Amino acid sequence: MEYQRDEHRVHLIVYHLIWCPRRRKPILTGKIAQDCERILREKCSEHGWDILELAIQPDHIHLFVRVWPTDSAALVVKECKGAAARYLRKKYPESLMKMPSLWTRSYFASTAGNVSSETIKKYIAQQSRL
Repeated sequence: MEYQRDEHRVHLIVYHLIWCPRRRKPILTGKIAQDCERILREKCSEHGWDILELAIQPDHIHLFVRVWPTDSAALVVKECKGAAARYLRKKYPESLMKMPSLWTRSYFASTAGNVSSETIKKYIAQQSRL
């Protein structure tokens, strides 16, 4: 991966993020998974974040994303989880309203550099083939 340059910085900030629906329910399938992917891509694009890999499994999401130095992993997760929850709960009330909230409060976050990026990409790509 190439370093990004802007007016005053040279940076390479990449996060591997994972989060799950409440009670790890396998609800991210079919149209719900497709809509979730679209919303996540739109939200990341809106913030200028570059999705390197995205895998939506029935019971969890892997997001490998390149962000700006001013954006924390917590911000990325908050924005993505919030946008997806609002949209999906509105569009699929019959499927998701039984749950007190769509996502658990917890998530996994890891940083990556040039050395481990390819390993993470391969791992996430394999997840989507399972």
